Amino acid sequence: MTDHHADRPHEIRVFFASRAATWDAKFPDDGPAYAAGVAELGLQEGERVLDAGCGTGRALPALRTAVGPRGTVLGADLTPEMLQAAARAGRDRDAALLLADVARLPLPDAALDAVFAAGLLSHLPDSAGGLTELARAVRPGGRLALFHPIGRAALAARKGRPITPDDLRAEPNLRPLLTDCGWDLIRYEDEDARYLALAVRRG
Repeated sequence: MTDHHADRPHEIRVFFASRAATWDAKFPDDGPAYAAGVAELGLQEGERVLDAGCGTGRALPALRTAVGPRGTVLGADLTPEMLQAAARAGRDRDAALLLADVARLPLPDAALDAVFAAGLLSHLPDSAGGLTELARAVRPGGRLALFHPIGRAALAARKGRPITPDDLRAEPNLRPLLTDCGWDLIRYEDEDARYLALAVRRG
């Protein structure tokens, strides 16, 4: 019996590798939206935060500003070309960049205070496994922000697709999924200008 998810990380890498060099140019105006999304995490100076599936690292400068010079900022991504683009943009000055699968983080339990994840959920081959792994790496009471700079309807329209009832990012689907994975959803926004699901690590 074969695992139909076995090749997904490879497919994801191939998809993003070919787009890494032009990714930021394609979405040049997203910086303020990312900064506003990071602000919702309520980070304190000196805290430890991960950008999970950081891509070209658009959230990393805002994360560094939020935790200050004593804080720890990590950016993890599966695609080497995305991390190279982040470094070319100078964002390796704001964070330690890790070539890592979010579903298997090279971090000890409860190592983080918070996780920022932009557009991650739709790229996780095993959503429950990925969210459970993030919960493992975050201390009880720590926070998770699932973010996108535009809402589900605007994103679906951009891709020429309808929103479907089985979309994991819809609140009726996301709330129980997060609960099963060790998180409590405390805030949910899905507007044209932003998607944000804010959760707290139980424990």
